[in-house]
Amino acid sequence: EICEKKSRFICHVKPVETEEEATAFINAIKKEYWDARHNCSAFVIGRNAELTRCSDDGEPAGTAGRPMLEVLLNEEIRNVAVVVTRYFGGVLLGTGGLVRAYQSAVKEGLNASKVIEKKEGVRAVVTCDYNLSGKLQYIFEKNKYAILEAKYEENVSFILLIPTGDFTRVQKEVTEASSGQTELTKEDECIYAVVDGETILF
Repeated sequence: EICEKKSRFICHVKPVETEEEATAFINAIKKEYWDARHNCSAFVIGRNAELTRCSDDGEPAGTAGRPMLEVLLNEEIRNVAVVVTRYFGGVLLGTGGLVRAYQSAVKEGLNASKVIEKKEGVRAVVTCDYNLSGKLQYIFEKNKYAILEAKYEENVSFILLIPTGDFTRVQKEVTEASSGQTELTKEDECIYAVVDGETILF
């Protein structure tokens, strides 16, 4: 939240995957802050910003929604919706003042949020004997690959998360390290992110 000449600008930020999710979020904020003068919004969906929308919600054209959208695009933030709620303080800010206030509110909202980078990955599995498990584990830890699950039964099985671009190289490394005794096989493809050292699957 920021204050500009007695007007309050409150920024709400939410990750969204579809236009329907973004619209539902915007409508929910408008309903919650029904007594505010304006609830201006912007959202960007798609890795290459394939879908963008913005609304001035009664502010002079081009002074709110578009400047808010430009912050998201310039910061290369994707799959997110923002709503800035304005409680009018009685002092007109002028066109330039409005643009600065709405952009500042979005920047503050993003600064208070945790931005995560989604990546394409492969969930892969490898099974080996106990003698080989230490060597393979060293390879995975050296490359900083997340071991999602380890099963210690008659043999050892590792389920790993590997960046898509690394899979072929690591597959070859596992085959060579095991002298062809085992191989890394692909289970499925997924989207993931690493947040504060923790791997999150989507």
